[in-house]
Amino acid sequence: MNRLPVSLAVAIMVLSPAALAKTVDAVASFSVLADIVKQVGGDHVTVTSLVGPDGDPHSFEPAPKDSQALNKADVVFVSGLGMEGWMDRLITASGYKGKVITASTGVSTRKMEEEGKTVTDPHAWNSAKNGAIYARNVMAALIAADPEDAAYFRRQGDAYTEKLEKLDSWAKSEFASIPAAKRKVITSHDAFGYFGAEYGVEFLAPVGFSTESEASASDVAALIKQIKQEHIQTYFIENQTDPRLVKQVAAASGARPGGELYPESLSKAGGPATTYEAAFKHNVETMVASMR
Repeated sequence: MNRLPVSLAVAIMVLSPAALAKTVDAVASFSVLADIVKQVGGDHVTVTSLVGPDGDPHSFEPAPKDSQALNKADVVFVSGLGMEGWMDRLITASGYKGKVITASTGVSTRKMEEEGKTVTDPHAWNSAKNGAIYARNVMAALIAADPEDAAYFRRQGDAYTEKLEKLDSWAKSEFASIPAAKRKVITSHDAFGYFGAEYGVEFLAPVGFSTESEASASDVAALIKQIKQEHIQTYFIENQTDPRLVKQVAAASGARPGGELYPESLSKAGGPATTYEAAFKHNVETMVASMR
């Protein structure tokens, strides 16, 4: 049997599709966004999440390892809209010179009052409709970073976007089955503005959009009064926040615990919200169960 010269065999191996396949080294600012990148990127991406599971992206303090991860990255993803106030400093310190992709580009933003100022609500991903926008932006960025795997990223991205669009329709039907008067809940901070606008749910919170905000005594008193007047019966804690204040409000108003929500951070392995899709579904099911 004729055998290929060793040098030719090696060349064929080197030039094979498997050998040519590239893995994009991506960094994402927090766990929800990191999972979106993983779902779209599949086998052709490795993702480092700066803020890990159960972490608070508002109060995050970068460590040297985060700077090192950025320095080695092919592409960096942020949610934007003022969410990652610490990111610019970290990028400068790391020496990263590549592209920073804002995944929320194209979202219809909401405004909100925060300590007497009008600000942009950064929690856009909490609407699955917006999550699909994030996924499409991620797909475009990965194709730009690795054009040879464009067809793969399109398949992954289109399939994942379709899942999120179905999730959006399902959430709308779930809440539509609940009388509007019952679609009211108390949470630790104001992270569900996009969710509430999309699915017809009213959220009350003792602090604003950032967990670093502080509620005044008058704000808390006003919230307790409103809860009593509107007969709101359920409160929820969030996995990434200190639950003491919302429990205090609940105790004073008579609201009962409805469970734990995951608005800004995924759960650790083995928890109920290890992916963006699972977290969104868990949040909807938990709220709907309390309303019924």
